[in-house]
Amino acid sequence: MSEQLVFDLGVRTARGRDDFFVSASNALALATLDAPSAWPSGKLIVVGEPGAGKTHLAAIWALEHNAAVVKMADLRADDAPRLAQSGAVVVEDADRLTSRAQEEALFHLHNLVLAQGGRLLLTARKVPRDWGVEGFSIGLPDLISRMQAASIVRLDAPDEALLSVVLVKMFSDRQILVPAALIPWLVTRMDRSMEMARALVAALDSRSLAEKRAVTRAMAAQVLDSLDARAQD
Repeated sequence: MSEQLVFDLGVRTARGRDDFFVSASNALALATLDAPSAWPSGKLIVVGEPGAGKTHLAAIWALEHNAAVVKMADLRADDAPRLAQSGAVVVEDADRLTSRAQEEALFHLHNLVLAQGGRLLLTARKVPRDWGVEGFSIGLPDLISRMQAASIVRLDAPDEALLSVVLVKMFSDRQILVPAALIPWLVTRMDRSMEMARALVAALDSRSLAEKRAVTRAMAAQVLDSLDARAQD
């Protein structure tokens, strides 16, 4: 019989954020988001790699501040007045600019929100000077200067303590019992990202159901190899 998982990792669950766990890798970012009145010029950019937790943090902040949320890909200049009315706005994937029209829309939204004394939170994979995708580079001088004037907080890759807690919760959510020793074994071998944690647990769940047997270290090793091979394709 699999041993019940019990962990005391010293990781605090943030107040009111039942599924968000605080560790050394994200504590500074969370503390900064918790003090929007201290953001210089009323704006903040959260920078981190995919899977670092940017979207989760932004969702928490948006919920607690009744903020409007828009993805950069969906932002239009005509939307800016409506979004700015909320007094708090989140722009996700702000670095994923693909056109001058999007630049103009972000510039317009920025000016409207801050002119009203609101707060603007942006998430991105890169710092502003490197924004742009698909052969497009940010080029509107006024937008560049305003984004470079924003405070930046970085989200590090999840540390082992955070990944351990996340894996335990993900397995628990799916009602999967795993050997207690499997969690630290996985953490030392997997890519350190929330995306990998989700993919790994989902793949193990699917494999376990398909084969009608419990999750084992041997199964986990095979699934990890499969996920690594898929990532390299």
